[in-house]
Amino acid sequence: MAAAPGAQVPVESAATAAWARPATTHPQVLTGGRVALPTGTVNDGRVIVDGTRIAGAAPENAEVIDVSGHYVVPGFVDIHNHGGGGASFSGSVEDVLTAINTHRTHGTTTLVASTVTDDMDFLVKQAGLLSELAEQGDLAGIHFEGPFISPCRKGAHSEELLRDPDPSEVRRLIDAARGKAKMITLATELPGGIDSVRLLAEHGVIAAIGHTDATYEQTVEAIDAGATVATHLFNAMPQIGHRAPGPITALLEDDRITVELINDGTHLHPASLQLAFHHAGASRVALITDAMDAAGVGDGRYLLGPLEVEVSEGVARLVEGGSIAGSTLTLDRAFKRAVTIDRLPVEDVVAAISANPAKLLGMYDRIGSLEPGKDADLVLLDHQFDLKGVMRRGEWVVDPQLG
Repeated sequence: MAAAPGAQVPVESAATAAWARPATTHPQVLTGGRVALPTGTVNDGRVIVDGTRIAGAAPENAEVIDVSGHYVVPGFVDIHNHGGGGASFSGSVEDVLTAINTHRTHGTTTLVASTVTDDMDFLVKQAGLLSELAEQGDLAGIHFEGPFISPCRKGAHSEELLRDPDPSEVRRLIDAARGKAKMITLATELPGGIDSVRLLAEHGVIAAIGHTDATYEQTVEAIDAGATVATHLFNAMPQIGHRAPGPITALLEDDRITVELINDGTHLHPASLQLAFHHAGASRVALITDAMDAAGVGDGRYLLGPLEVEVSEGVARLVEGGSIAGSTLTLDRAFKRAVTIDRLPVEDVVAAISANPAKLLGMYDRIGSLEPGKDADLVLLDHQFDLKGVMRRGEWVVDPQLG
């Protein structure tokens, strides 16, 4: 039976079925691992899974899985991600599901879909598609990166499609997302920027400062108006000057701001990452991917919105102009790099890759830590911090590889 014009139809497809897995019929107890808890890492710990949740006590019929020699950490939460597996969140339902599944197999059990600058009518239409997938539980929400950003700091965004953050147009995106808009990145120094920040705060949507040419003083004004996130700190914004400290200084020094960091070895020098962790503290950092289509695939030519991208040796750049165009990062690689190269404590990395983004999304009561009552979302890592298993809501997305 055909749907009536304008009716909302549940998003179902062959791709949906392809990612479905049979329900677990028995409880499981993971024992012997190094379990990352909010209070610290516990040696020879255990995690009990009963159905879709973490349990406090093990039923008698529970299957015991020995994960000795492995870390058990909470599932990763990515609040800034444009795609993967050769597909983007600006594409069809099948494209979106492909990208979601690609990142799930790399440990991202909760994901916010990020759009890129495009025509407003297209963004409104895509918001409808993404919101349906969010309503079904496939996504945690939508992040609009652009079009309300500075042409001076556009990065891999189409300049002719950029516009000032008029509150009425910002509201149009909020409405199109039907309660699933989680974050909008703005150059808050542009006309309408501060009013748009206030509008977002009133509607419970994160106002993120990014792709901005703001001064220190303008950034402070935006934070006071309600902005709470720095979109990929250091990238696409003025650098720190001794007489003009710029937005980076304002964003690092204010306890109200969570700073996004792309830890792929391309976007940030290790010293810059250390600087952010030192000044903001581990409780104010969110590790993100800013991934585009090539994540989980490889080198080649891709599209990021309407712009063509060349990926070479894992680095994505615009074909025209050469600007860095997102990343090919997955969060398992970001985790390993943070511990093995940046020498950050495991507990700090877990906070930045799971707990902090979960809190930003208002979902910490369900995800972001391994505590009884929360969703059974977890990642197994070996002693070298390579991924060896992924569970989402009690189901193994990547079966444990414990040999």
